[in-house]
Amino acid sequence: MKIGIVQFAPILGNLHQTIHKLENLLAKCSECELVLLPELANSGYNFPDKQAAVDSAESVADSVFLEYLWEKCNRFKYHIITGFNEKERSNLYNSAIIIGKNGLVGKYRKTQLFMKEPGFFEKGNSGLPIFQIGEFKIGILICFDWMFPELWRHLALKGADLIVHPSNLVLPYAQGVVPSYAITNRLFVATINRVGSEGDLTFTGGSLIANPKAEVVGSLSSTAEDVLICDIDLTESRDKMITPFNHAFDDRRLDVYPDLENLIS
Repeated sequence: MKIGIVQFAPILGNLHQTIHKLENLLAKCSECELVLLPELANSGYNFPDKQAAVDSAESVADSVFLEYLWEKCNRFKYHIITGFNEKERSNLYNSAIIIGKNGLVGKYRKTQLFMKEPGFFEKGNSGLPIFQIGEFKIGILICFDWMFPELWRHLALKGADLIVHPSNLVLPYAQGVVPSYAITNRLFVATINRVGSEGDLTFTGGSLIANPKAEVVGSLSSTAEDVLICDIDLTESRDKMITPFNHAFDDRRLDVYPDLENLIS
């Protein structure tokens, strides 16, 4: 699968300027099969108050941003996964949306909210779905979800070949952790971060793709708006052998830790 990562800085609260910035970047991905955008790509991130978050949100069924991306999917015949400030009735969700040439494929809502996000967004209620794109299974996590290994393992056990990770990372070490999830789950991971600053936050870029051996097969700088295109063989994620004698999942000692939740009280 040829994957394109679009690392850019959305314009906070200005959808039309954001779309204008994306035009040339998406054109560079014309030969890709899957194009990935950062967290909250339609709105920006660091809202000054709840009303600003509401004003920049859209519903999936009536979205200028998603309509624009759908036109690109029709033109270039790729799929897009994008972060999305989603409005559903009176609630907002920090979501990721998958679109193909036939329209909406599905969505995921962020599980682990970060810093001030609970003041804007509801807790994600989508569960941890797997999406089929061609012959491959795709899982999605959003930004601070990276901190929780249970989420990665859950998607891996459900058969994910690739976990897509749209982000607005500000902590400087998160990108260094992501390849460890690739190797412990023996799958590909793509982190799509943004750049630039909003208010008191500076985003750390460094978007990357890591393979099942934790090797970074492509990455971007910490500051520049840019596109990363990688050809990856996602069938490598189906090989869970660590050595000829050790299997990443079959060798788990479930007799020792049958229920991790009961260990915490």
